Amino acid sequence: MSEFAPICIYLVISPLVSLISLGLPFLFASNSSTYPEKLSAYECGSDPSGDARSRFDIRFYLVSILFIIPDLEVTFFFPWAVSPNKIDPFGSWSMMAFLLILTIGSLYEWKRGASDRE
Repeated sequence: MSEFAPICIYLVISPLVSLISLGLPFLFASNSSTYPEKLSAYECGSDPSGDARSRFDIRFYLVSILFIIPDLEVTFFFPWAVSPNKIDPFGSWSMMAFLLILTIGSLYEWKRGASDRE
């Protein structure tokens, strides 16, 4: 049992630290009902107009996905770029296949006009 003692201590202390850090602000927070401005919706300093749950155009989601894809690419490129002399030929050809797929996908997006604005 002594080899599991650090794990048990961690499993007891980590929820306590989490609960304390979540509960501590409630002890020092002021009553927000005295400031009605804080309860109103914030829209860049102007009065709110319309419903906050309106439908978005699908192009907004497409643009967000187009910005996420390069972040994922960098995640895959990092090990390949850091240690190129330790990668065997299979790893190099796998990365080349990955680059080919990304290039074809980027050309397809460009041809379809995914990044064009109307």
